[in-house]
Amino acid sequence: MKLRIASFNVENLSTRWRFSESARAQTAAAMAMTDIVHPREREAIERTMALVLEDDKRQMTALALAEAKADVLALQEVDSLRSLEAFFANYVHRMSDARYGHFELIPGNDRRGIDVAFGARRDLLRPDAVRVTSWREATFADLGVHDRDIAELGIPANGRVFNRDCLTVDLDFGKTTLTLFICHLKSMNNGRDDGRKATMPLRRAEARAVRRIVVDHLGPEWRSMNWVIAGDLNDYRELIGAGGEARDMRPSGIDVLFDRFAVNPLERLPAHERWTHFHRARMPDEERIREEHVQLDYVLLSPALADRVTGVEVIRRGLPYRVPLDPRDPDRSVATLATRADRYPRVGWDRPKASDHCPLVVEVDLPAGRP
Repeated sequence: MKLRIASFNVENLSTRWRFSESARAQTAAAMAMTDIVHPREREAIERTMALVLEDDKRQMTALALAEAKADVLALQEVDSLRSLEAFFANYVHRMSDARYGHFELIPGNDRRGIDVAFGARRDLLRPDAVRVTSWREATFADLGVHDRDIAELGIPANGRVFNRDCLTVDLDFGKTTLTLFICHLKSMNNGRDDGRKATMPLRRAEARAVRRIVVDHLGPEWRSMNWVIAGDLNDYRELIGAGGEARDMRPSGIDVLFDRFAVNPLERLPAHERWTHFHRARMPDEERIREEHVQLDYVLLSPALADRVTGVEVIRRGLPYRVPLDPRDPDRSVATLATRADRYPRVGWDRPKASDHCPLVVEVDLPAGRP
């Protein structure tokens, strides 16, 4: 049974026009240029701007999903089940030949209220063929991942281990089964230049917890079963630099998921294609611009599925024009990047865009047989 599995961080798919008292980044720049003082008028203008920008952005997001042609979806940064269903009804289903349903979302632990979610083609499964388990309440102690590094961060053993969740979705296709473990691990951005290093203990604990959940959920035969860990794991094991060469960046917070456990099918691609996220920032200590092509998004396969991959795709046409799609290209000038014909219509230099992440699609041939 051929199955296309996609993971996509859709970047703040929300019914809310802001997450806190501060303006959303998309509206803050323009609002800073206005002289409107009255709070009520300012709020009305910002709301209108947010809606216009959101509409443009969601057309790009929907195009990326349409291009992915996925059968099964693992999504991150979804505000609510309501926003997910509205987005597919009003955007995706106007652009895609497929019709999606079976949506599942359980509010997790994120402070902004952005959650992981599941969806699949409506005609793929019976309504009763999807079973969901949330691990949002699981503690470091529950999953045996409280260590010295976590304690030094001031986090007790009874604290919740997941910053969002590890949404476990069991699918019954009749002749075969598949289990998805959908994750969105701790972000590297903590406002410091050493954000990756400073937050690595949290991601390492989350990754260890995910591994424990897989083994406990599936039992001693986990190696021979069909399962996938999908999501934004917010860490990388290599950095694709100038010329498209890969530089080893281990240790990583997610190494435990690779150590005689899951398989990353993106590794079969050439180095210059092994990325799903681009980051560009000025480094004050280095007095230069740093550009990084890295893989943050994963569809990791069980040992049973590792040799049954029939395709791997990264959908990049929804990224803004400022992102060089080929790390090997030495010309990063505005004149060159802005005149490429490799993006969706109306994609902008910085925005609108589909997301700051790329959808990753892995096609597998699910073996017949039930556990």
